[in-house]
Amino acid sequence: MNKKKHWYDYLWIWSIVYFSLGFFNILFAWLGMIDFIVPLLFAIFAGNKNFCNKYCGRGQLFTVLGKNAKCSMGRPAPKWLSSKWFRYGFLVFFLSMFGNMVYQTYLVAGGARSLREVIKLFWTIKVPWGWTYTVGTVPDWVAQYSFGFYSLMLTSTLIGLIVMVLFKPRTWCSFCPMGTMTQGICKLKTTCKSI
Repeated sequence: MNKKKHWYDYLWIWSIVYFSLGFFNILFAWLGMIDFIVPLLFAIFAGNKNFCNKYCGRGQLFTVLGKNAKCSMGRPAPKWLSSKWFRYGFLVFFLSMFGNMVYQTYLVAGGARSLREVIKLFWTIKVPWGWTYTVGTVPDWVAQYSFGFYSLMLTSTLIGLIVMVLFKPRTWCSFCPMGTMTQGICKLKTTCKSI
């Protein structure tokens, strides 16, 4: 018996649309803030991880590609990938990369010219996607943030795709920084309520 599909079962399309739009115009990278803010709102106000479990387009994309399209080996991931020290370590690393991106945006807003708007994969590999932005259409800091944020989103998705192929489809979800952060917020809310 097939499970009835809901509108949110198709949010995996959002991930494809997001990266496609950003590929042609980097300013669409700002739309990715939805994937940052909404999970936090769910955790803070509802005290749950419904975003991760139901509405995360990236997680759904890994299911569609890994399970439905059979692009995953389906092997169990090593236990250390979901261990507390790795999840929180990866969260700290991810937040430091996000913080660095925000700091570079701040420097550009302050007039720094040495920083270039460029897509970076895995925080180091520069990708020559110069066509994605026409200089002067928005303030420099807006473009700088777009390039940094798109790089962050693309890199984390590529990591998710790699572990999807090697292991079970949603292996990324076991150490996703947003998942770790929202889980921490939910635990904190539960603890505060019980006091």
